[in-house]
Amino acid sequence: MSQHPDKQPRRYWTRKNITGALVTVVIAASFLIPTPYYLYQPGTAEVLAPKVSVQGGDKDEKGDLMLTTVLSMQASNIYYLAYGYIWPNTEIKKEEDVRGNLSDNEYDRLLKHMMDSSQQYAVISGFKAAGLAVDTTYDGVFVRSIVENSKAAGVLQVGDVITEVDGKPVAKSDDLIQYINSTKKVGDEVDVKFTRTNKDKQEQKEAKIPLMDLTDPNDPKAQHRVGFGVYPENEMKIKPPREVQIHAEDIGGPSAGLMFSLEIYSQLTAGDLTKGYHIAGTGTIDIDGNVGQIGGIQHKIVAADKAGAEIFFAPADVLPTDDNTKVAKQEAEKIGSKMKIVSVKTMQEAIDYLHSLPDKK
Repeated sequence: MSQHPDKQPRRYWTRKNITGALVTVVIAASFLIPTPYYLYQPGTAEVLAPKVSVQGGDKDEKGDLMLTTVLSMQASNIYYLAYGYIWPNTEIKKEEDVRGNLSDNEYDRLLKHMMDSSQQYAVISGFKAAGLAVDTTYDGVFVRSIVENSKAAGVLQVGDVITEVDGKPVAKSDDLIQYINSTKKVGDEVDVKFTRTNKDKQEQKEAKIPLMDLTDPNDPKAQHRVGFGVYPENEMKIKPPREVQIHAEDIGGPSAGLMFSLEIYSQLTAGDLTKGYHIAGTGTIDIDGNVGQIGGIQHKIVAADKAGAEIFFAPADVLPTDDNTKVAKQEAEKIGSKMKIVSVKTMQEAIDYLHSLPDKK
């Protein structure tokens, strides 16, 4: 009788096994593959007094002023995206609509500049409304965005700070615009010196950039304009007569400008600006105290209502494309909020409205 060694049992991959393995791989991969979408939801309404401190300021108020936020997150996989479609009060935006074609560094620099300048404008506006001046120095021209067909594209980046043109110091955007339009023509090259910051590292750079025609083709009365195709903003430093500290590291963008300026004004002046009311709001602020439109106001209405706000300041709809006040009122009605939506064009209008209120009983 022949002897045969024991044979090891063979394992066979059945169709069921293969299908199960493939499904497991697909599910695992779907957690790792990001989607090109962002989700936006109501954030918070946060009392400003703990975040803003003016040297010698008065924080004794029965009510409060609140900034409002929007919660934003990248839909890092398809499950987050699916969540966005079914969860209430969630807005879905394409990544290109949120940040365009900006790199991570450019986007970070832009957000930081927007928040820094918003706080600076809030300090200037708040002190000005209280009858006090703020010393301002200008350090160059911040590149906020670049025209698509500009020769500057690929040379300059969003977040660069222009400091010299043709060897002449450039302190602010008016200097740049005046020099180019008074001495140059389309096609001329200008020698541009600029500073670029990547994380904590600063580089000094220089490049020659041809000028282009920036005259508005849709306006027959438009003044002829020449430039290298960037949208400039001023890079500046401020020195108020009394020290101001703003703690808002977790808040990005410029939309809290109006409420920061009101809190600063409130601490600088006597009396209770709030009159005992819970007051929320939103809107950008500029150096002259004008209030500008913001994104996601419907989410801020929900956040303010949940926080118990009784009054909400919304940027006035001035231009045909503006819709902040309209959307704010629609959202308040939709959720059944009793908040009073107050439309304001300027910080001073908001102050005047608060002064007109009776003390809350």
